[in-house]
Amino acid sequence: MSHSVAVRCEDCAAVCCRLEVVCLTDSGVPRHFTTRDAWGRVVLRRLDDGWCAALDRDTLRCRIYEQRPLVCREFEMGGPDCLAEREQAWHNS
Repeated sequence: MSHSVAVRCEDCAAVCCRLEVVCLTDSGVPRHFTTRDAWGRVVLRRLDDGWCAALDRDTLRCRIYEQRPLVCREFEMGGPDCLAEREQAWHNS
């Protein structure tokens, strides 16, 4: 995968939506999208296939975008973390 390819929401593979997201602050995430992990932390719930429960499967867009956790807000589209996750997903496919 070339890192020179522009990353845009329109063609995003939403690989970040498979990562564990800890809700570090209260951003208003609806409770039915959260659960507690083994350490008691509030995390975004993931469905049986590993994808975030807040991900709209038809559009690959976040259904709680305005209330998304801080970690999601800081995960910059096309930033180093995004590119690393896309690269790893590409190698695993």
